[in-house]
Amino acid sequence: MAIQQQSQASRNNLFTYNFTHDTAPEGQPTPHVIWLTGLSAAGKSTIVDGLNPVLCARGLKTCILDGDSLRSGLCRDLGFTDHDRDENVRRVAEVAALMADAGLTVMVALISPTRAARHYARSIIGNERFVEVFVDAPLAVAERRDPKGLYRRARQGEIRGFTGIDSMYEPPVFPELHIHSDQVSVATAVGMIDEWLRHSRGF
Repeated sequence: MAIQQQSQASRNNLFTYNFTHDTAPEGQPTPHVIWLTGLSAAGKSTIVDGLNPVLCARGLKTCILDGDSLRSGLCRDLGFTDHDRDENVRRVAEVAALMADAGLTVMVALISPTRAARHYARSIIGNERFVEVFVDAPLAVAERRDPKGLYRRARQGEIRGFTGIDSMYEPPVFPELHIHSDQVSVATAVGMIDEWLRHSRGF
């Protein structure tokens, strides 16, 4: 409690500077954050890896924020409690927003299991810049893929609180894009995102 009170007191002494943010150059779209959510092994990182060169070829400056990489760096102090999972999403959203402010098109590949956390991420980044992409693979398909062996270990009780097994995943209700990754190829999934960005956001 004392720590929380001290933290609140510290925030009361913070005054953010209202920096001037340049608008996107003429002919260039406003930087966006493309947020891919879904179960582990749904294909989020693979799709982002395919999307990145497509956007770069169009002259966009891009950055990828991948869940596992962030867990080994920026968020390495976090565990997998509900609170820590929410904090993980918050940190990623804050970084993504700063990158978008700097003119980067950001691709996030993050399980981000709860609707509330993703809604908060949208509020941090800004609704007009946030593109939620639900990479939907049924649990049985994700378990069959299991490239890291995590589902097997979770089923054997070696990993506790694993999303989809003994920790919930809440599917998005109204994502900008819904990709059934068990039914389409990576190239098709990339094309779906690319086409949506072109037609809906002027990319």
